Amino acid sequence: MQHIVSGYRGMSLLFDLNWDRIMYIGTIALGLLAGGFVGSFLGSF
Repeated sequence: MQHIVSGYRGMSLLFDLNWDRIMYIGTIALGLLAGGFVGSFLGSF
């Protein structure tokens, strides 16, 4: 049980330190998906 708690604490600390980087990568991925979606409509005209 102690290993699970310490692992959760470690993951929580890593997420707290790197949440902005995770959001940055997610924003880029969302932008690429949105661009591909719009581009598929524009390519059909």
